[in-house]
Amino acid sequence: MVVDGVANVFAGLFGSNTVLNGLLGGLFIAGLNLLGASLVFVWRDPSERALNGALGFAAGVMLAAAFTSLIIPGIETYSNGNPVPVLVGVTLGVLLLDRSDLLVPHAHYLLSGSRRADAANPSEDLPIDDEKLAGVVLFILAITLHNMPEGLTVGVGFGSGDLGTAIPLMLAIGIQNVPEGLAVSVAAINAGLDRRTYAVFAGIRSGVVEIPLALIGAYAVTTVEALLPYAMGFAAGAMLFVISDEIVPETHTGGYERIATLGTMAGVIVMLYLDISLG
Repeated sequence: MVVDGVANVFAGLFGSNTVLNGLLGGLFIAGLNLLGASLVFVWRDPSERALNGALGFAAGVMLAAAFTSLIIPGIETYSNGNPVPVLVGVTLGVLLLDRSDLLVPHAHYLLSGSRRADAANPSEDLPIDDEKLAGVVLFILAITLHNMPEGLTVGVGFGSGDLGTAIPLMLAIGIQNVPEGLAVSVAAINAGLDRRTYAVFAGIRSGVVEIPLALIGAYAVTTVEALLPYAMGFAAGAMLFVISDEIVPETHTGGYERIATLGTMAGVIVMLYLDISLG
């Protein structure tokens, strides 16, 4: 099988230490995030239509991965068919993201280029007077929050010790990080950062957020094996929350919702192919 060959090559190169592999997975997805952010060097002015399609693709990959690489194996393999631990994890992931999301403004402030509150919510004025600084702060807060589940997901995947699950999951998160990195790069430009500065900044942000979370996820489930199904459910719930609460609404407000939907379907197809061919 393809998965056996890929897993054997990976294990031969990097060994079987789950925490080390989680670190490598975190480095991989962070690198692809930087790659996506750096696309603005060559694609200097992507259209809203293209960005919505790219974000839809990212949502599709995350949507399929949440079920094929986290929820289903969490129930069938790591809970012996008992769905309760995974569903508890899903619930906790959703609740944490919901509560955390209240602490920072939504990402649409940046994706739309707006630096003031929505007309419908005038009480949500930005807490900083300087518009450029406010945009940068919002960018850091919003994107940090919404990238946390990705690093955790990869770490949990490698922490399970099942490379057949972890590698497709790592590839899926990495692939969706490319359009996500491009989208948030454009958002940073709207906030007043130049392309070169943001490319460096995005790499730092990716390293600060996704790599430690991957390590934490791998270490936690390796140290306390009973946490694995809960952690897999938690990561899936957090990812599903981000898709529904942020990505889908953002891609359905500018008149290009059909492109975003087609992108989502393409992302689902790509992830399902990866899961079947590699896992």
